[in-house]
Amino acid sequence: MKAFEVNFDGLVGPTHNYAGLSLGNVASLKNVSQEARPKEAALQGLAKMKALHDLGLKQGVLAPQERPDLHTLRRLGFGGSDAEVLGKAAKQAPKVLAACSSASSMWTANACTMAPSADSADGRVHFTPANLANKFHRSIEWPTTGRILQAMFNNPRHFVHHDALPMGDHFGDEGAANHTRFCRDYGDPGVHLFAYGKHAFDAGKPAPKKFPARQTFEASAAVARLHQLSDAKTVFAQQNPAVIDQGVFHNDVIAVGNRNVLFTHEQAFLNRMQVYRALDAAYGDGEFHVVEVADSDVPVTDAVSSYLFNSQLVSLPSGDMAIIAPGECEATDSVKQYLDWLVEQETPIKSVQIFDVKQSMQNGGGPACLRQRVVLTEQELTAMNPGVLLSDALFEQLNGWVKRHYRETVTEADLADPALLSESRTALDELTTILKLGSVYPFQLD
Repeated sequence: MKAFEVNFDGLVGPTHNYAGLSLGNVASLKNVSQEARPKEAALQGLAKMKALHDLGLKQGVLAPQERPDLHTLRRLGFGGSDAEVLGKAAKQAPKVLAACSSASSMWTANACTMAPSADSADGRVHFTPANLANKFHRSIEWPTTGRILQAMFNNPRHFVHHDALPMGDHFGDEGAANHTRFCRDYGDPGVHLFAYGKHAFDAGKPAPKKFPARQTFEASAAVARLHQLSDAKTVFAQQNPAVIDQGVFHNDVIAVGNRNVLFTHEQAFLNRMQVYRALDAAYGDGEFHVVEVADSDVPVTDAVSSYLFNSQLVSLPSGDMAIIAPGECEATDSVKQYLDWLVEQETPIKSVQIFDVKQSMQNGGGPACLRQRVVLTEQELTAMNPGVLLSDALFEQLNGWVKRHYRETVTEADLADPALLSESRTALDELTTILKLGSVYPFQLD
């Protein structure tokens, strides 16, 4: 059956700010307390969505979270009116307020892991929201993420929605940032690669020393079971602990895949040749390609600073593959030289397209972080909520929405402003109407 890979990009939320909340994310830590530009960030994200739509790819939109998260602040003991809650949190625990105001849901690669109907034993599309247990500011996302996904994929005949895995370090799950699917045509049965940072139940196994390993083997295995995947078509690979300690907090910072291609740095995986052989065997027919970048060509530090591998790898309507890369790849000499060389080689990757997503990049997320890939058949596309699929009209509508509701700048000091909360809720209330989501936010459900 004909199927499509749909990229669902996260809309940047109105409270986009640089609070430096993510240990292990070099860009997030580097730009802490800088002035953020929410309106510019959201418009940059929409421009990328529209460009991919214009290339002939199917593109969708995933709504942001309600922030500041007053519900969580009240659970943490801050009482009174909304304004009083914000004021008390700002005075007594400003970093808690910053965490509860993060716009990090823009990075929808962390929203969930999905499995297409071609791969699941029950023939339905499965979604599991990521618990993001390693970081408090992200661990509070999944209930709203789950409601948004259910509003988008709202036909139980075709779609199955699981709860996030149990909280705690043992089942830390970071979503599709550590998951890649390979296939021939998108509608064919595929191979699932789950990358993980550590074995939670075996402290004797290799693990990073400086930065946390966010994804556990146990979480990856649980998601594979929930999605009813074939053991023969599922590969588990451990990230190289040494590169996690250099800022590779998710596998999508060091590797990206599409159809029959894995584009990866040579230091991405522990026992990399074993991983390549396992993928080749699971894929079959000898048509699987590993495009491996040597450290001598692009050092890990350059890969992390440029987010070369946090590019999107997409199949264009022509059948050729293209890399959708951030502007920082052009500004990093080793990366630019490598990409110029790569497109002249005999690989399926034929072109590179550069996009400005600097506002996201400065907070630690590139083009691949901004999107969740969902494989859907024609029938499943018809069965989902059409209001979240990008069109020329929706693009113009969302651009106007951002320009009406978003501030030009936001700093940490602004997060205590009750007017920002009111502005954000007004914007999100209108957005749920635009995207036909219904009531998905806590303030709409109270």
